[in-house]
Order: sequence, then C-alpha cells, then structure tokens
Amino acid sequence: MSTQPTGQPHPWQLNFQEAASPVMENLHDMHSLLLHVITCIAIAVLILLGYILFRFHHRRNPYPADFTHNTMLEIFWTLIPVIILVVVGVPSVRLLHKMETPKNAELTIKAVGHQWYWSYEYPDDKNEGKNFEFDSYMIESKDLKPGQLRLLDVDNPMVVPVDTVIRVLVTGADVLHSFAVPSLGIKRDAVPGRINETWFSIKKPGTYYGQCSELCGAKHGYMPIAVKAVSKQEYQEWINSKTNTPEQKTADNSEKETDQKPKEENHQEDPKKGHVIKKYKENL
Repeated sequence: MSTQPTGQPHPWQLNFQEAASPVMENLHDMHSLLLHVITCIAIAVLILLGYILFRFHHRRNPYPADFTHNTMLEIFWTLIPVIILVVVGVPSVRLLHKMETPKNAELTIKAVGHQWYWSYEYPDDKNEGKNFEFDSYMIESKDLKPGQLRLLDVDNPMVVPVDTVIRVLVTGADVLHSFAVPSLGIKRDAVPGRINETWFSIKKPGTYYGQCSELCGAKHGYMPIAVKAVSKQEYQEWINSKTNTPEQKTADNSEKETDQKPKEENHQEDPKKGHVIKKYKENL
C-alpha cells in the first residue's frame, strides 16, 4: 500500500491545502465567494470615504447642509446589506447542512482521542462481525525514515478506501480533543461521554494529515492524525490482514504444511502502542 503524501502543509503556503474531499472543495468555493464579497465591500467603502473627504472638505463646502434625512439613501443602505447577507447566507447554510449530514455512509470508523494519541475502531457490520481497533502514535523525530514528516507521520494511520463515504464518530477518552484534517475539510471536537459525527469521501489515493486542534495538555502538539486512502482492493486486503485472527491463519497453514515449527498460542494488546504481541511455543 504505497501512497504518496498529498494532504500536508507546504512551506510559504498562503491558501488552504489542496481539497481532497467534496466538503473541502465546497469550502474552497465558499472562501472564494467571501473573499470577493469582502474585497468589493472594502473597495466601495474606500471610494465612498475618499469622495466624502474630497466633496465635503471645508474649503469646498464651507456651509454644511441643514437637512438630516434622505429617504432614498436610507433605503439603499438598508437593502444593500440585506442583499449581501442573502448572497452569503444561502450557500453558507447549504454547506453547513452538507457538512453535518453524511448521506448513505458506506463505512463507519470511530476515532477516540487520548492523552496523547488517537485510537481507531472499525465497528462496521460489513467487516462480518470481525471488529478491531488499534492505536496511532506519532513517530518520534529520531525514528523518522526518509520521506516521513516530522510531527505528522504516525505508526498506524487510519486506512480508508477511495470513492467511499466514510462516517467518523469522534469522542474523547479523558479530556477535550479535536479531530481535524484540513485537506478533508473536517474538524470535530472529541468530548468525553459524547459522540460527535463527521464524514468525508476521498477520490485520490494518498496520505492526508491533520492534528488535534483543541488544547488538551502538555503533549497537545504531539498527537497527529494520518488518513491513508487506498484502492478498494488494497483496503480489502488490509481489512483481511486485520480481521483474520492468528488462530485462523494457523489452521489454514496446517492444512498445507504438516511440519510447522512455531505454533501460535495467544496474543495480547500492548497498552502503550496497541501493537499485537505474539507468543510462541515449540511443538513437542
């Protein structure tokens, strides 16, 4: 499952990260709309102030007018802000509705924030009841390999298939955290005792990075998020590697090989890393 890092910040970046999901594409469009509206307002106000300073300078207008109302002017400066609010508000409400309601989610993943790492649970019933979970820790600077990103790469990323609507259930195990991946346009608070919901869909394979966006303690800046998008075939292979228990693998291999040296006895989860520790014993 070799994928190139795509959803990451770049040096001297001025705009948002490249959009990798439909929601983020809409956020880009909304940002562009607001930027144009704000620019037009600023230019209009600047021109109006310049005209007022020039036209009503005391040398050109030594005797100020004695009237206090202008009906047409008051109508205009009431209607124009209303029109601006409608132009901004309608697409904004549509986008908020789209962000809050995932339609026809094909896969559900639960993200749990801990001090200071993330754990992911795959409880979807399409895994044939073979649910599993794992922890995701940041790779220390001294352990980084060429091409890996400091403070962003993790040992166990969240793996998802492309062209799939992914529902993410977000919660916290201890304190407030926030699950945020900028290139996917998602950001949800992880609140202990409460489940918040978000969603995304990725079209292009790659690795998309985020970080906890809620001050959660001393190592707040050391619990990154990595979402690896792969093809559906690669995802199914990854699911099979996670859901096939060691006992099943041993039983399958025993049908083909009669003289196996190591035999798996059991396994347990390391509470620190969440990796599977295997114990073997020799056949007597």
